[in-house]
Amino acid sequence: MAEHGRHHGSTVTADPTAGPTAPLRASGPVDEEPDVDLVSDDGAGPVRGVGWVLLVGGLVGAVVSIVLLIEKLDLLANPDYIPSCSIDPVLSCGTIMKTWQAALLGFPNPVIGLVTFPLVAASGALVLSRVELPRWYWWALQVGSFAGVAFVHWLIAQSLIVIHALCPYCMVAWVAVVAIFWFTTMHNLREGNLGGEPSGAGLVRRHGWGLAAWYVLIVVAIVASFPAYFGAMVGLG
Repeated sequence: MAEHGRHHGSTVTADPTAGPTAPLRASGPVDEEPDVDLVSDDGAGPVRGVGWVLLVGGLVGAVVSIVLLIEKLDLLANPDYIPSCSIDPVLSCGTIMKTWQAALLGFPNPVIGLVTFPLVAASGALVLSRVELPRWYWWALQVGSFAGVAFVHWLIAQSLIVIHALCPYCMVAWVAVVAIFWFTTMHNLREGNLGGEPSGAGLVRRHGWGLAAWYVLIVVAIVASFPAYFGAMVGLG
């Protein structure tokens, strides 16, 4: 006697020659659920990650640029004005704002941020909206973020070596620009937008360590430039 059943569209039949205790065998194709461990990553997670960094980093940078520009205009109107981010001789935006480095292109540096950061934020919004950005657009983001991170590190060197002062608002912008450059670069490497083969998912899982090390190096450089100041903060002065 044959036993019949259904399993995902296939017929399950007992072998009549194998005895009453023989296991059921399936005839025809069997549809099985895919193993979740074998499902390939479609890249949605990493792409949304870079989208959030572009959006948040762009918005933070834009806000900082607005605040710095307002403080600069107040200082121009009143040379005795003390900016809100001037806390002491080391954390002193006012000291930096009065230098030529604060207007490298002939106008206050925050104007550059007011032009570029909103574009970055808009790019992040497009990515999060699942808009497929063309390769040339990612190239433009790569070039722009590289120029930004190079400019930031020039400002860091000027602050630590030449001016000997720190701008708290500027340091927030530093953090944003480094993250924007890093995540843009990792995305372009992963997708092969910079030429060559895509780097694969391994880079996505591990690149956070590189960004953390970058930030640590900046912090070490800042502390090493003002050892007495930071030593006193922790009771070593």
